[in-house]
Amino acid sequence: MPTLTEALTSDSKKPEVVEDCLALIDAEVKDKGGISGLAIKAGYGAVKGVKPGFIKHTVSELLPEFAKVLDPIYQEGKSAGKVASDFFVANSSRVAEALLAITDAKAQTSKNSLVKGTYEKLRGTAKKNVEAAVPRLGKMIDKHAG
Repeated sequence: MPTLTEALTSDSKKPEVVEDCLALIDAEVKDKGGISGLAIKAGYGAVKGVKPGFIKHTVSELLPEFAKVLDPIYQEGKSAGKVASDFFVANSSRVAEALLAITDAKAQTSKNSLVKGTYEKLRGTAKKNVEAAVPRLGKMIDKHAG
């Protein structure tokens, strides 16, 4: 069984996976409502404005690391006969913690004060928002790795 990193980051697959990740992020941000949703939308807009292609570049750079930390959860689900979308939803807290460990480390070392500041402001609600994105993430992984 190939690793999630192999399945998502091969030269032939990675560009499509990155585009699907961008669509997933845009959909999640669009779906946010209320005061916290406004903050997320404003923060996302500010980060997107850092430079053209910034989000795409960041997703492309982080994809191998994300795939690597999600692989044990993915493999566990596969071994149990589950599709990623179902298994990830059942383990959304683990998925969120794995992904946030990477973004936390990246934010700490970021040299861009706007990116770092925006991340720090939104970090308090990040786990809940990442958990909310897990169903879409699982479906995207099923599409590309399943």
